[in-house]
Amino acid sequence: MERVVAQGTFDILHPGHVHYLRDAASMGEELHVIVARSENVTHKPSPIISGPQRVEMVEALEPVDHARLGHPEDIFIPIEEIEPSVIALGHDQHHDVAGIEAALAERGLDCEVVRASGREARPDEILSTGQIIEKILDERA
Repeated sequence: MERVVAQGTFDILHPGHVHYLRDAASMGEELHVIVARSENVTHKPSPIISGPQRVEMVEALEPVDHARLGHPEDIFIPIEEIEPSVIALGHDQHHDVAGIEAALAERGLDCEVVRASGREARPDEILSTGQIIEKILDERA
């Protein structure tokens, strides 16, 4: 069975997340999603929503077969447990593909690292958690 891993913060779900997970699911037969722990999110503000709640929301999405919180210290431990054929990165995620491939090779993990496609926002959409938060603050503060 071809397992795919997608990962992210998934703080406030929006259509961009759904697009990413649909695209990732199309790369294999089973989609596993690793939801980043709040303490491991260092490249942007900490999530607003708790980790367990983010996992519950992601797991409820149609393309997702399994969702779990990431490991608190080693992001590759869940990948070792899942044994995916593909790791699908979001089109705009900050990860370095070559760096991930090197870390996987060091651990003897044989899987492809692929960038998912992006999605253009329609005029009435916001495809960024940060932009959703900004709009709430602007309109409700």
